[in-house]
Amino acid sequence: MEAKSISLDTKPGATLRISIYFPPCTPGTHVSNTLVVFLNGLVLPRSSWTESINHLLALRQSSSQPTPALLSYDRYGQGDSDPDPTDPPDTPYGHDLLTSAADLYHLLTQVVSPTLLPTTNLIFVCNSIGCALARLYAAAHPDYNIAGLLFLDSMVANSDYVSLFPDPDGGSQITLPPDVSVESLRHARAMFTKFFHPTVPNAERLDRRRLAELLPDADRPVLPTRKDNGGRTPRLVVVGHDWDEFAEQCETGSMAVQKSVINAYLNPAWGAYNEGLTRLVQHPDNIGSEEDQVKIAKGCGHFIQRDDPLFVATEINSFLNELAEQDVADLWMYEC
Repeated sequence: MEAKSISLDTKPGATLRISIYFPPCTPGTHVSNTLVVFLNGLVLPRSSWTESINHLLALRQSSSQPTPALLSYDRYGQGDSDPDPTDPPDTPYGHDLLTSAADLYHLLTQVVSPTLLPTTNLIFVCNSIGCALARLYAAAHPDYNIAGLLFLDSMVANSDYVSLFPDPDGGSQITLPPDVSVESLRHARAMFTKFFHPTVPNAERLDRRRLAELLPDADRPVLPTRKDNGGRTPRLVVVGHDWDEFAEQCETGSMAVQKSVINAYLNPAWGAYNEGLTRLVQHPDNIGSEEDQVKIAKGCGHFIQRDDPLFVATEINSFLNELAEQDVADLWMYEC
């Protein structure tokens, strides 16, 4: 991967830091017009994908399969990139995720080209809020060719997280599980209010306050069909965290939220949301198929690419192998 800075034509006063891999020219192969794009969450920058990318390159080499172009980047205000020059100076809230989706589009037009982008097979590999970013990008560009999406523990975009836990002081009678106390429930709500509520500012200055309005449903808007292969739906794989590992990390981490509280309330709600995401591409003739189910990344918390980079690389590798089986039209990204 080559690290470099790029200045978007739409925001010439700042640079984005990207890492990009352009493989040797392989005309006529199924990856010759494919670009894998890694979309970060709020916490981990593009460097969090490095181990997964290295594993992917090794897997492709060991099987003598070509590797497509790969792109990771830090959004404005994240990692090594400059702040968004359009953010107002007098508030901790800056650009929203719609703006980030527009920035992604302009980045891709400069990395690929405006003429080739509509026929480029895009594969989005996303973690956390990066999954919401991919969904908003897809909705804004339905005529573009998104071949696949790998959702690695998507954030629950339609929730403030706090309300996933019942309020013991809200005036309504609630029945608590035997291993959950009123005090532990209050603590959980306080910690999620402090760290995860949409009103909490972040270093990226990404404004999340309207995200639940932008994506109110897990299964809507449906992902646009591809423009090749007779209008196939993109391949979507939804991966969730390991409930026990996530609960353990919540208890032993800085929030110190009791495992029993996470397992009683947050994990079931998150699991239901992930199941909704699988219906973004569901058809009546494939209900109950393997792609209709949520995969669980065993031993992983929320940051799956950090906890098991080989798992991530293996999933991407399967995307690429499926593209080969689909006999994708030979639309070349590279000049030889």
